[in-house]
Amino acid sequence: MKKTILSVLICLCFGMLYSQKYAYVDTEYIMSNIPIYETAQDQLNDFTEQWKQEIDELKESIDKMYKDYQAERVLLTEDLRLRREEEIVSKEREMRELQQRYFGREGLLFKKREELIKPIQDDIYNAIKEIAREESYAVIFDTAGSLNMLYTDPRHDRSDDVLRKLGYKN
Repeated sequence: MKKTILSVLICLCFGMLYSQKYAYVDTEYIMSNIPIYETAQDQLNDFTEQWKQEIDELKESIDKMYKDYQAERVLLTEDLRLRREEEIVSKEREMRELQQRYFGREGLLFKKREELIKPIQDDIYNAIKEIAREESYAVIFDTAGSLNMLYTDPRHDRSDDVLRKLGYKN
């Protein structure tokens, strides 16, 4: 009796699993077909390049200070040596703080990305959610992420539907 009940439960579970509708989207493809995403990405790249250049200039300045210090070290008094070392350490600390301010976990790059990219990603997510509800999909996978999909049938790709829902053409 227990085996029969267990068999029926397993069959029901598999039946429910296979009766669900699944689809997938490629969010990289979707974003690459949205002009404002490309513009936002270009802006982020410009900020990044500008901030990297600023940090590189500061690093070059520190390197020059250190080389000058090394060359003059034997001629300096103990007091001047300590003062120069403190200046170099202070500049290095300033550079690390600048790196954190620009590229840290809560840095300006993170905030700019939130400001420019997140609204686009939210719109895409909402469009995917609407499509899932309208067409009764249980799950919609994203092939752009780390999910490994060895084969996908193109007729289940809803990426173009998402673009149309957002008002864009592929």
